[in-house]
Amino acid sequence: MRLEQYIEHTLLKQDATEKELIKLLEEAKEHNFKGVCVNSANVKQAKEYLKDTDVNIVTVVGFPLGACLSEVKAFEAQKAIECGADEIDMVISVQSIKDKNYAYTKNDIETVKKACGNIPLKVIIETDLLTKEEIIKSCEIIKEAKADFAKTSTGFVKNGVGAKVEDIRLMYETLKGSNVKIKASGGIKTREQALALIEAGASRLGTSSGTKLL
Repeated sequence: MRLEQYIEHTLLKQDATEKELIKLLEEAKEHNFKGVCVNSANVKQAKEYLKDTDVNIVTVVGFPLGACLSEVKAFEAQKAIECGADEIDMVISVQSIKDKNYAYTKNDIETVKKACGNIPLKVIIETDLLTKEEIIKSCEIIKEAKADFAKTSTGFVKNGVGAKVEDIRLMYETLKGSNVKIKASGGIKTREQALALIEAGASRLGTSSGTKLL
Protein backbone atom coordinates (compact mmCIF):
# COMPACT_ATOMS: atom_id res chain seq x y z
CA MET A 1 0.00 0.00 0.00
CA ARG A 2 1.24 3.49 -0.87
CA LEU A 3 0.11 5.11 2.37
CA GLU A 4 1.50 8.49 1.31
CA GLN A 5 -1.18 8.67 -1.40
CA TYR A 6 -3.91 8.65 1.26
CA ILE A 7 -2.36 11.44 3.32
CA GLU A 8 -3.21 15.15 3.27
CA HIS A 9 -0.34 16.58 5.33
CA THR A 10 -2.01 19.21 7.48
CA LEU A 11 -1.14 22.51 9.18
CA LEU A 12 -4.16 24.50 10.33
CA LYS A 13 -3.28 25.76 13.81
CA GLN A 14 -3.70 29.49 14.18
CA ASP A 15 -0.24 30.12 15.64
CA ALA A 16 1.63 28.27 12.88
CA THR A 17 4.71 30.13 11.63
CA GLU A 18 6.03 30.43 8.09
CA LYS A 19 8.93 28.22 9.14
CA GLU A 20 6.47 25.48 10.09
CA LEU A 21 4.61 25.93 6.81
CA ILE A 22 7.83 25.55 4.77
CA LYS A 23 8.69 22.42 6.76
CA LEU A 24 5.25 20.96 5.94
CA LEU A 25 5.66 21.75 2.23
CA GLU A 26 9.17 20.28 2.16
CA GLU A 27 7.91 17.06 3.79
CA ALA A 28 5.03 16.86 1.31
CA LYS A 29 7.45 17.22 -1.58
CA GLU A 30 9.89 14.68 -0.12
CA HIS A 31 7.25 12.01 0.57
CA ASN A 32 4.93 12.78 -2.38
CA PHE A 33 1.84 13.05 -0.19
CA LYS A 34 -1.57 13.18 -1.84
CA GLY A 35 -2.00 16.72 -0.61
CA VAL A 36 -1.28 19.43 1.92
CA CYS A 37 -4.13 21.02 3.85
CA VAL A 38 -3.45 24.63 4.83
CA ASN A 39 -5.43 27.74 5.71
CA SER A 40 -6.56 29.82 2.75
CA ALA A 41 -4.05 32.61 3.49
CA ASN A 42 -1.29 30.06 2.78
CA VAL A 43 -2.71 28.61 -0.44
CA LYS A 44 -0.84 30.88 -2.86
CA GLN A 45 2.51 30.21 -1.20
CA ALA A 46 1.85 26.46 -1.03
CA LYS A 47 0.83 26.38 -4.70
CA GLU A 48 4.01 28.15 -5.79
CA TYR A 49 6.22 25.98 -3.59
CA LEU A 50 4.72 22.71 -4.85
CA LYS A 51 4.13 23.73 -8.48
CA ASP A 52 6.46 21.06 -9.91
CA THR A 53 4.92 18.22 -7.86
CA ASP A 54 1.71 16.18 -7.91
CA VAL A 55 0.77 17.30 -4.40
CA ASN A 56 -2.76 18.76 -4.17
CA ILE A 57 -3.33 22.06 -2.39
CA VAL A 58 -6.30 21.65 -0.04
CA THR A 59 -7.81 24.42 2.06
CA VAL A 60 -10.65 24.88 4.54
CA VAL A 61 -13.63 27.26 4.50
CA GLY A 62 -16.04 28.19 7.26
CA PHE A 63 -13.36 26.80 9.53
CA PRO A 64 -13.50 25.63 12.27
CA LEU A 65 -17.07 26.34 13.42
CA GLY A 66 -19.07 26.16 10.18
CA ALA A 67 -21.33 28.83 11.68
CA CYS A 68 -20.87 31.64 9.14
CA LEU A 69 -23.25 32.44 6.28
CA SER A 70 -23.30 30.01 3.35
CA GLU A 71 -22.50 32.90 1.00
CA VAL A 72 -19.39 33.69 3.06
CA LYS A 73 -18.23 30.07 2.79
CA ALA A 74 -18.84 30.18 -0.96
CA PHE A 75 -16.89 33.44 -1.35
CA GLU A 76 -14.01 32.04 0.71
CA ALA A 77 -13.98 28.92 -1.48
CA GLN A 78 -14.01 31.01 -4.67
CA LYS A 79 -11.10 33.21 -3.52
CA ALA A 80 -9.10 30.16 -2.40
CA ILE A 81 -9.58 28.55 -5.80
CA GLU A 82 -8.40 31.76 -7.47
CA CYS A 83 -5.26 31.51 -5.29
CA GLY A 84 -4.64 27.95 -6.48
CA ALA A 85 -6.59 25.58 -4.23
CA ASP A 86 -7.17 22.16 -5.83
CA GLU A 87 -9.72 20.99 -3.24
CA ILE A 88 -12.00 22.64 -0.69
CA ASP A 89 -12.93 21.32 2.77
CA MET A 90 -15.98 23.15 4.16
CA VAL A 91 -17.40 22.85 7.68
CA ILE A 92 -21.06 21.92 7.88
CA SER A 93 -23.57 23.94 9.91
CA VAL A 94 -23.72 21.67 12.95
CA GLN A 95 -26.55 23.78 14.36
CA SER A 96 -28.75 23.03 11.35
CA ILE A 97 -28.25 19.28 11.87
CA LYS A 98 -29.01 19.56 15.60
CA ASP A 99 -32.14 21.61 14.81
CA LYS A 100 -33.16 19.15 12.05
CA ASN A 101 -33.18 22.08 9.63
CA TYR A 102 -32.05 19.81 6.81
CA ALA A 103 -33.08 22.17 4.01
CA TYR A 104 -30.57 24.69 5.40
CA THR A 105 -27.86 22.03 5.60
CA LYS A 106 -28.40 20.98 2.00
CA ASN A 107 -28.47 24.57 0.74
CA ASP A 108 -25.30 25.34 2.73
CA ILE A 109 -23.44 22.56 0.95
CA GLU A 110 -24.94 23.27 -2.48
CA THR A 111 -24.03 26.97 -2.23
CA VAL A 112 -20.36 26.10 -1.69
CA LYS A 113 -20.47 23.31 -4.28
CA LYS A 114 -21.70 25.80 -6.88
CA ALA A 115 -18.77 28.10 -6.09
CA CYS A 116 -16.35 25.17 -6.40
CA GLY A 117 -17.45 24.15 -9.89
CA ASN A 118 -15.30 21.15 -10.83
CA ILE A 119 -13.04 21.53 -7.78
CA PRO A 120 -13.68 18.64 -5.32
CA LEU A 121 -15.65 19.60 -2.20
CA LYS A 122 -15.28 17.80 1.12
CA VAL A 123 -17.83 18.40 3.89
CA ILE A 124 -16.64 18.28 7.51
CA ILE A 125 -19.49 17.01 9.70
CA GLU A 126 -17.67 17.14 13.09
CA THR A 127 -18.47 13.62 14.28
CA ASP A 128 -17.45 14.39 17.89
CA LEU A 129 -20.51 16.64 18.17
CA LEU A 130 -23.03 14.32 16.48
CA THR A 131 -25.07 11.27 17.45
CA LYS A 132 -24.97 8.20 15.20
CA GLU A 133 -28.35 9.23 13.75
CA GLU A 134 -27.01 12.73 13.02
CA ILE A 135 -23.89 11.29 11.34
CA ILE A 136 -26.12 9.18 9.09
CA LYS A 137 -28.39 12.13 8.25
CA SER A 138 -25.41 14.40 7.53
CA CYS A 139 -23.99 11.83 5.10
CA GLU A 140 -27.36 11.43 3.39
CA ILE A 141 -27.58 15.19 2.84
CA ILE A 142 -23.98 15.32 1.55
CA LYS A 143 -24.96 12.65 -0.95
CA GLU A 144 -28.08 14.59 -2.02
CA ALA A 145 -26.09 17.82 -2.35
CA LYS A 146 -23.57 16.04 -4.62
CA ALA A 147 -20.45 16.91 -2.62
CA ASP A 148 -17.42 14.72 -3.24
CA PHE A 149 -16.36 13.70 0.26
CA ALA A 150 -17.71 13.45 3.79
CA LYS A 151 -15.02 14.29 6.35
CA THR A 152 -15.05 13.47 10.05
CA SER A 153 -13.52 16.37 11.93
CA THR A 154 -11.82 19.74 12.13
CA GLY A 155 -9.59 18.57 14.98
CA PHE A 156 -10.61 21.71 16.88
CA VAL A 157 -13.32 20.30 19.19
CA LYS A 158 -12.23 20.60 22.81
CA ASN A 159 -11.64 17.11 24.23
CA GLY A 160 -12.68 15.67 20.88
CA VAL A 161 -11.41 12.28 19.71
CA GLY A 162 -11.48 12.97 15.97
CA ALA A 163 -11.58 10.11 13.49
CA LYS A 164 -12.94 6.87 14.93
CA VAL A 165 -13.10 3.54 13.13
CA GLU A 166 -16.74 2.98 14.11
CA ASP A 167 -17.72 6.39 12.68
CA ILE A 168 -15.91 5.67 9.42
CA ARG A 169 -17.72 2.33 9.14
CA LEU A 170 -21.06 4.04 9.75
CA MET A 171 -20.30 6.71 7.16
CA TYR A 172 -19.12 4.10 4.67
CA GLU A 173 -22.32 2.06 5.06
CA THR A 174 -24.45 5.19 4.64
CA LEU A 175 -22.58 6.36 1.53
CA LYS A 176 -22.11 2.95 -0.07
CA GLY A 177 -23.27 2.91 -3.71
CA SER A 178 -22.77 6.68 -4.13
CA ASN A 179 -19.81 8.63 -5.51
CA VAL A 180 -19.12 10.23 -2.13
CA LYS A 181 -15.80 9.23 -0.55
CA ILE A 182 -14.64 9.59 3.04
CA LYS A 183 -11.83 11.62 4.57
CA ALA A 184 -10.83 10.67 8.10
CA SER A 185 -9.23 13.49 10.04
CA GLY A 186 -8.51 14.46 13.62
CA GLY A 187 -6.25 12.65 16.05
CA ILE A 188 -4.58 10.29 13.56
CA LYS A 189 -1.20 9.71 15.19
CA THR A 190 -0.09 6.13 14.38
CA ARG A 191 0.32 3.95 11.30
CA GLU A 192 -1.88 1.26 12.87
CA GLN A 193 -4.69 3.78 13.37
CA ALA A 194 -4.30 5.04 9.80
CA LEU A 195 -4.51 1.53 8.33
CA ALA A 196 -7.57 0.70 10.46
CA LEU A 197 -9.36 3.84 9.19
CA ILE A 198 -8.55 2.96 5.58
CA GLU A 199 -9.79 -0.60 6.10
CA ALA A 200 -13.02 0.82 7.54
CA GLY A 201 -13.61 2.86 4.37
CA ALA A 202 -11.54 6.05 4.38
CA SER A 203 -10.06 7.17 1.03
CA ARG A 204 -8.12 10.09 2.52
CA LEU A 205 -6.42 10.82 5.83
CA GLY A 206 -6.04 14.36 7.13
CA THR A 207 -3.20 14.44 9.64
CA SER A 208 -0.38 16.62 10.91
CA SER A 209 1.57 13.39 11.59
CA GLY A 210 2.06 12.41 7.95
CA THR A 211 5.79 11.74 8.17
CA LYS A 212 5.35 9.76 11.38
CA LEU A 213 2.74 7.50 9.77
CA LEU A 214 5.22 6.53 7.06
